[in-house]
Amino acid sequence: MDFGVLLVAELIALGIATGFVAGLLGVGGGMTMVPFLTAILSHRGVEAGLAVKMAIATSMATIVFTSLSSMRAHHRHGAVRWDYVRGIAPGIVLGGLVSGAGVFALAKGRGLALFFAVFIGFSALQMLRGKQPRPTRTMPGAAGQAAVGSGIGLVSGLLGAGGGFLSVPFMSWCNVPLRQAIATSAALGFPIALANVAGYLIAGRDLPPALPGAFGYLYLPALAIVSVASVTLAPLGARAAQRMDQRRLRRIFALMLFALAAYMATRAFA
Repeated sequence: MDFGVLLVAELIALGIATGFVAGLLGVGGGMTMVPFLTAILSHRGVEAGLAVKMAIATSMATIVFTSLSSMRAHHRHGAVRWDYVRGIAPGIVLGGLVSGAGVFALAKGRGLALFFAVFIGFSALQMLRGKQPRPTRTMPGAAGQAAVGSGIGLVSGLLGAGGGFLSVPFMSWCNVPLRQAIATSAALGFPIALANVAGYLIAGRDLPPALPGAFGYLYLPALAIVSVASVTLAPLGARAAQRMDQRRLRRIFALMLFALAAYMATRAFA
């Protein structure tokens, strides 16, 4: 198979998978995209540390489009808590800008891979345990939601993920029904992505192209192909999420995170 055709086929398959997962689990698709795009870039000669950073930045850029598709699908089911979106989003924008424009550029690629593995592995463990929160626990007020949003935006920018791996467990811990938590997380993916991509563009403005089609930390062919494929599949995943048993949905979420954590841990120590 021609080298260019193989690349396109890999990116289409990645877009289909990430789009469906974004709609199903409200995670923006970055959790699945980062490990695989890291492998695709590494196999094409990009230095390992830079490949991780490019995968993270490109993944976040695709979430701008995937989150819109997923958000619209969940909104049609009436599952998005827009009051929580308004409370959390301002903090997300602040944290995302700080992460994308500052912390991300200073971090080492291997350290980011290890951070990715540890953080999502912990998130998976918490989800799999299924420990029930106290019935009286509710979402915090406006200041608390903004503070939580800042943390989600900061960490998401370092991992190239839409924040669902943090916002879904957090809202579930606050007794928000899982389907509403997933739908609201999908809506939050849009401000997370916009803020962090703006930061990546600032941080990578003077970076020489690592391979044809690269612009700073962004790999434009992957951004275009994966975005189109993922936007097409996100509504299908959202419909599946609204129909699936919540316990099964929780297990799928956790097991997917465990698998991705294991892969990124091997990349960190390779």
